[in-house]
Formats: sequence, structure tokens, C-alpha cells
Amino acid sequence: MTAEGFLEGRRLQMARGVLLQCIMGGYPPARFYGSDDGDLALTADPQQIHRLPWSSQPRALAICDADELSGESSRLSTRGQLKEVIARYAARGLAPVVATELEFFVFAPNTDPTQPFQPPLGLDGRREDGHSAFSVSSNNGLRPFFSEVYACMAALGLPRDTFMHEMGVSQFEINLLHGDPLLLADQTFLFKHLLKEVALKHGLTVVCMAKPLARTPGSSMHIHQSLVDSASGRNVFSDEAGEPTAMFRHFIGGLQAGMADFTALFAPNVNSYQRLCHPYASPNNACWSHDNRAAGLRIPASSPVARRVENRLPGADANPYLAIAASLAAGLHGIENELEPTSAIQGEFAVPDSLSLPCTLHAALERLKRSQLAKELFGNEFVEGYVASKTMELTSFFDEITPWERRVLAAQA
Repeated sequence: MTAEGFLEGRRLQMARGVLLQCIMGGYPPARFYGSDDGDLALTADPQQIHRLPWSSQPRALAICDADELSGESSRLSTRGQLKEVIARYAARGLAPVVATELEFFVFAPNTDPTQPFQPPLGLDGRREDGHSAFSVSSNNGLRPFFSEVYACMAALGLPRDTFMHEMGVSQFEINLLHGDPLLLADQTFLFKHLLKEVALKHGLTVVCMAKPLARTPGSSMHIHQSLVDSASGRNVFSDEAGEPTAMFRHFIGGLQAGMADFTALFAPNVNSYQRLCHPYASPNNACWSHDNRAAGLRIPASSPVARRVENRLPGADANPYLAIAASLAAGLHGIENELEPTSAIQGEFAVPDSLSLPCTLHAALERLKRSQLAKELFGNEFVEGYVASKTMELTSFFDEITPWERRVLAAQA
């Protein structure tokens, strides 16, 4: 839209089906978004209109809500779903506090998708070999790129907590400062967009796939969650004596009850399960523990005022609005129904069948499709449309034969 049209308040409309567009560009049948495929109105959030600092021409980006022409939020909108979950907490006098940890890889351009990704050439003319995890000098070869990333974050008002080199080859992590869930989802979205745009300027490729490299740790988007009393700002996961509260237990119980049904929302792509099938630091379970990274739900070591629950299931490929909405909705379900969690686990442990999660996209979509809990929390229209779109993506994947199949299976009798 032109700047003049935007400033005049001209309404921008978009076909309803676009909210169910799959990642290859196609659409499920029109019955999933209304057979007329009528319009939605895109309503800009006045707090999320940003001049794009990396653009050579004056351009701006506005994060919008997708609203029905009658005025209510579209049930197909993931941002709208998150706003509805936050409103349900507000009705109980509670405000969720969220932080995201986003991991990503920085690669050289990959013009042939049949070939593996490679780390970029550093200033010393070499490619990283994977020995730089958590090193203070690990990103020196990418200093010009990261300098512009930091500058663009400041220009967009994106505060950062920590930035580090992660375990993978040319893999990095940012921790965004905790705050309002909608704000954090917006910031996570903006940061991912910023990364890719700045990388292109520097002749690089940023990849937020869950598992872009074999035999290398994948990329997560861990979600840290706590709840505060809306009036006092007190963390309701801790009592006056600093001990865990019943609400804390119920929140964990709700997450345990919902994680299997919601796995397809946390791990939305075929590649997501490549990350989850290697369990270290990417736990595909609904166990909970105090400071054990093998558990899907980890309680980080902290003071009582900072007591929180870390959901370690979502990958970097997850939609931040939907992943945060699903995690908070599950926790609220536990609070509303006073669900008790299982006993905490510590050390090495075997995952009980009752706490294991789907390990393929097909299994996760089947679980979501049958989930009454998901339909109660997100509505039939959203669940059915999401499953239809993701099924198209899965079918497209199965339409291709992989190099592994040709290499290994062609010689079989």
C-alpha cells in the first residue's frame, strides 16, 4: 500500500483463504475458509508500524490483525487466537509473561537445494568447523552482519537479553526480554524477518528450519512462561513463602494434558520431527523437571519471583503467535480444571507412554484432528483449516523421492 493510502486510513482487504495458504503457495478446498472466499480487513496495530532500516528505499511494515468485515477477529488468524487466550487470562485477573529463545543458522548462499548447507566464509577465509560453541569470539567472521542486525533491532525497538553462538555449526541464539505475550510474538516475528533481510544484504542465508543439518543440533524456540496478578504484578506461581503454588502445578498439568494434542502447532513441518527424533536438548515428551533439559517442560533454576515454566518443544520453524497461544491455552486449561501434573523427573529417565508425543507430522496431525480440547480452545474452523493446509504440505513432501531412498534402496532386491 502507498504511504498516502495508509495515512488516509484506506482499508486493506485480503481474501479469507490467504490465512490458510500452505508453504508451497496452494490452498485447501474453499469449504475450509468459506465457499465464497470473501474478504477480511487487515487492521494495523498502531504500536507495530515500523520503518524498515535495512531498506534502501523508504519502506514500512505494519503488523495487522485479520478481522471479519463485521468487526470481530477472524478465527483463522493466529494473532487473533493469541489475543483471545490473553483475554481469557485477563478475565481471571491474570496476565501471562512470556519470553522466547530463538535459535537459527547463518549459512552461505545455497543455490542447489540438493546439496547440504555450508557455513559462510569468515574474515579469515575459512568456514567454521563447529568448535565455536559459546565462544566470545565465535562470530568474528560475521561481525559486519551482526553489527547491522544489532543496529536494526535498536531501530525497530527490539530489546535483546543475550546473544550467543549455539552448539551447531554457525548456529546462534537470541533471548528476547520477557514481557506481554502478544508483544513477544510480534518481536519474534519481526526479528526473524529482520534476520533474513539483513542476511541477504550481506550475501548470507539465515535458516530457521528446525533441523537444517544432519548430525547437528536443531534450532528451537523455547517459550518461558509465568503468570502475574494483574492488580499487584505478583508472580502467582510462588506464594508468600516463596514456595510453588497450586496454580503453578495446575499450569504444568494443563501443559501435560495438551502437548500431545498440540504437537502439530509446536512442530508444524516435516523437518520439525528431524529435530525431535534426536532427544538431547530437543525433548519430544511431556515430562516436567526442575532444571533438566531432557524434559519437555523444564523449570529453570531461579528465585521465587522468577519461577516459570519453559516449554522446550517448539522449534524455530513454529509460528510464534500460534505456539505461544497453544502453550498458554494449555496452561489455562489446567488452571480452570485444577489438573495435577505427574511427579517431576530428574536425572536419566524413560518416558512413560502416557507422556510421549507424536513423532511424525502425520501422527501429530491425526492427533490434532481428533482433539476435542483443540477444538474447544481454538474452534473447529481453525483446527480443520490448519489440518487441511498442513496435510497438503505433507502430501507434497511424499510426492518426492529423497536422495537417501535412491542411494540406499535402489540396490535392494
